Amino acid sequence: MKVENKSINDVLSKNRSSFFIPPFQRAYAWGQQEIERYYRDLKRIMDSERDENEKDKREHFFGVLVLKPEIDGFASREIVVDGQQRLTTTLLLLIALRDSVIDESIKRQIEDMFLKNQASTFSDKIKLKQVTRDWDAYRALINASEHLPSKVTDGYRQFLTKIECSDYATEEYVKALSRVNVACIFLDERPYKGEDPQIIFETLNSLGKPLSFADLIRNYVMLGMPSNDQTEIYDSVWFPLVENVLQERTSHFFRDYMQYKENKYFKVVSDNNTKELYLLFTQFVEKQFRHDKKAFVNDICRYVALYRWIDIIEAHANIACDSSKNRIIVELLRNIFHDIKADAFKPLVLGILDYHQYGFDNIKLPDDQLIEALRVIRTYLIRRRTMKLTQGENKEIAGLCNEIKTRGTYLLLDSKTEMLRLLSKGIYRLRLPNDAEIASELKRIDFYNGLNKYSKFILGKIEEHLSKISIDFRDKRITIEHVMPQKADQNKEWKKELGVKWNDIHKSYLHNIGNLILTEFNSEMGNKSLSDKKEMLKKSNLQYRNDILNRETWIIDDILAHQNEMISRFLHTFPLPVNMQQAENWDANKATSIQDLISPLVDGVEETVTGRKPISVTIQDEIFVSTTWQDVYLSVLRWLSTNKPTAFSRFINLREDNTRYPLVATRPELITLVEEDSTITSKFKRLSDGTIFSKVQSSSGDDSIYVHINKSAQDLILRMRQSLEMADMDEESVYIELKI
Repeated sequence: MKVENKSINDVLSKNRSSFFIPPFQRAYAWGQQEIERYYRDLKRIMDSERDENEKDKREHFFGVLVLKPEIDGFASREIVVDGQQRLTTTLLLLIALRDSVIDESIKRQIEDMFLKNQASTFSDKIKLKQVTRDWDAYRALINASEHLPSKVTDGYRQFLTKIECSDYATEEYVKALSRVNVACIFLDERPYKGEDPQIIFETLNSLGKPLSFADLIRNYVMLGMPSNDQTEIYDSVWFPLVENVLQERTSHFFRDYMQYKENKYFKVVSDNNTKELYLLFTQFVEKQFRHDKKAFVNDICRYVALYRWIDIIEAHANIACDSSKNRIIVELLRNIFHDIKADAFKPLVLGILDYHQYGFDNIKLPDDQLIEALRVIRTYLIRRRTMKLTQGENKEIAGLCNEIKTRGTYLLLDSKTEMLRLLSKGIYRLRLPNDAEIASELKRIDFYNGLNKYSKFILGKIEEHLSKISIDFRDKRITIEHVMPQKADQNKEWKKELGVKWNDIHKSYLHNIGNLILTEFNSEMGNKSLSDKKEMLKKSNLQYRNDILNRETWIIDDILAHQNEMISRFLHTFPLPVNMQQAENWDANKATSIQDLISPLVDGVEETVTGRKPISVTIQDEIFVSTTWQDVYLSVLRWLSTNKPTAFSRFINLREDNTRYPLVATRPELITLVEEDSTITSKFKRLSDGTIFSKVQSSSGDDSIYVHINKSAQDLILRMRQSLEMADMDEESVYIELKI
């Protein structure tokens, strides 16, 4: 490594050097504010030069420029590892200078010295090869041809306007550039010197906007290659086949790809763990591909094609040759990953699709076996969601990936049996609920609200199973209808229909699965009588209409009969083999833990915590010991205040409906409230240390944050969910450990 102090003028005027910005780097991003600051710095230098009283003329330090030399025929090429924004901005100024002068000889001097290089191998002998996304627009500026919309074009126009509105001569700008200094770091081109461009790039960018997991991996792959290989691979493979396909999901893909390949769980990608995951990923690539990055890129492209079927779900995806089977597979993938949103299963299904598309030992998984495997996964998931079970999946399911590779023959022979075996051999919290559990839960729960994420999906699939016709339950025109209406108290006919205990029946069974059907006429049926609803249902195309049309009454006996019928349909739509219908579908030998896990982000989980004590809360893999529900709540809010300050700020002074006190308040706000109600001094705790407000010694200027904690465990979980949803946290990222 060699470090030299040079002016930006000296760097760009080297006669036989060309500059290459790797194609994978970020596009030009400087906007009006950055260019304004750049021009202001130049103006200070030019004004200093004009000031006869100023002996020591101004200079300006422009930052670091990291270059790696590369032999390019008879000329030299400098790979721009870092500093591309500064370099591009200076060249845009020089293009604007060229275009602002009338003298053709000066135009040629600027062009020959700074903009072009006769030894350059780039198009039109241009000295600086821009990133792919800026290249056409930049080349148009150099060649003075028709401008193309781009950030580089915007920057050029801003400079041109400033130059034309100023009284500085062209020579003054060029001289000013000779006083703009950069620290040039030249990396040794010899590999044994150990100057890894990727490590240097990461170090220099450690204080700026954090690079994403996908950014780091892309740079890791590309920076070790010759520039021509970088351009070829990025333009023909990496961008069109990876980043352009997955876009903002690219980082998540790499994590799921690594989970499948390594057969184990890795942390959910976040700003806090990017570097940690990246280190693990580079170790994985070096172990799996022995530093052969082209082999790694080829492997990545193979799995991107599979991952898009999981993540994007295209209606016309060609997964199977048989069109009817293809539709079934696409719908099952959509059910698993979009309707149920089971991200934890992405690595496992990636492996199954790998087996189906490419095969193991030259044998591919047939379409029918793929369908059976996906159906079992869907059954496992919706049965567990009905029981409000999710925790454990994110950390444990990735560990099953190796079973796809090592037990592929069993999947080939009988995917249904093998997948059921695989998913029922886990610990208790990963169990596959049996028929008795499901029936008991469906009789008990508020199906309409408690399962609101999945209720339409469940009813839609039951309808599909009944009619053997695909039903678009996602269509907003198809809704869940309460047979006994939600406002029965406003309808005399319904009070008469239900009898003297109408109010008790209404409270107990309004949202029960026994009172619900799927229909196309929800808004029209509303609070109508049973006879009016039956007349409308005669026009329906859904099989559910028969459940009502075949009944003359809708009293408690009818509701319970419909409930039993719906439970039976559920069990047939999401079935288990006879030997598992009443069995304990988990491995009792693994029941060594006395703990359980829940996520506050799962709807309805608050109903399961009455009488239970927490042990700890884990947030994005940070563990906080919390032995009371108030401790858990405070730990969550502390984490948000540190890691998601914008979301947390929205929680301050926020009031829930029908509540007197804010959820979170500053001390001055709280003092005002105490003046109105002195009893609240014991209802708030200081966020920083959990001290009750009444025991905190006041001091001037104290603006500590206080949290309203005088609530039940259920209410605190609901508040946690509200705050975590404001921060866009997902179920995998937060869970609470409980004592059983």
